[in-house]
Formats: sequence, C-alpha cells, structure tokens
Amino acid sequence: MTPAAAPQLTPAQVEALALAAHAGQTDKAGRPYAEHLRAVARGVRGRGGDADQIAAAWLHDAVEDDALSEDRLRRAALSRRTKDIVLALTKRPGEPPESYAARILATPGALLVKESDLAHNADPARLAALDAPTRARLTEKYAHMRALLGLRAGPDNP
Repeated sequence: MTPAAAPQLTPAQVEALALAAHAGQTDKAGRPYAEHLRAVARGVRGRGGDADQIAAAWLHDAVEDDALSEDRLRRAALSRRTKDIVLALTKRPGEPPESYAARILATPGALLVKESDLAHNADPARLAALDAPTRARLTEKYAHMRALLGLRAGPDNP
C-alpha cells in the first residue's frame, strides 16, 4: 500500500504563510510589502493562473528576500510545481538578467507569475511614489526584463 500524500496548504494558508514571512517588510515606497504580494496574486488569478501559480505568486519573493529559507520552502506542503516556480523566480546574487530570464522561461508556469510581478512593479501609480532617479532606473530594469521574457507592454502590463 502506498502512503497517502500529505495534504497541501490551502490557498488561505499559503496567503497567511506569505504574509507572516514578509511581516514588517515594506516596498521601495515604504508601503507594506503585503500589498505587492496581494496585487501579484490578484494579477495571476486575473490572467487565468491556476492554484499552483497563485500560491507561487504569494511566495514569489519569499526566498529571495530571506523571508523564508529555501529549505523551509522545500519542506512546505506545497505542490512541486509551486516550489519550482518560486525557485525559478528567486534571483541569485550576481546573476545576469539573461540567466534569470532563461530559468523563468524554462520553468512551466513561472512566466505568468513574473508577468504579474512586473506589471505591478511597473505600475505608473506605484512608480510615482519614488524619486525620479529610482523611477527611471526601475522603469528601464523592468522594460529590459519584459524584453528578455518576450512580454509586450500594454494596459495590464506597463
């Protein structure tokens, strides 16, 4: 007899894990980081993402921001696909953007989550809260990443 698979975290539990992991963190404009996570998850859902992608959206920055260790992510009751997407979206120190983009493109489901992340990061209203040099630098950075990923700018993807 094969042992039963461990139950997976519910969507509400994934959200709670992400919010707890990023508790007290703020974005570049000083806003609670939870707002970004919520927007990315909403964007993934709105783009037709599935449960694995929505879970990954909540956790997409957790390992990169040291909010959750890679070991803890690997042990979490999440699908293998969700874990793969989160790890694909985790930038490594000194990693060239081209390598990062290639890993995203090679990981099923990761592109949709990154598209939503970039759309929120590049939202003009969000960027307006930053000083001009930071706004210009980030606008160029996000446009470069969209180009590497083959994403076009549009109303839902600034």
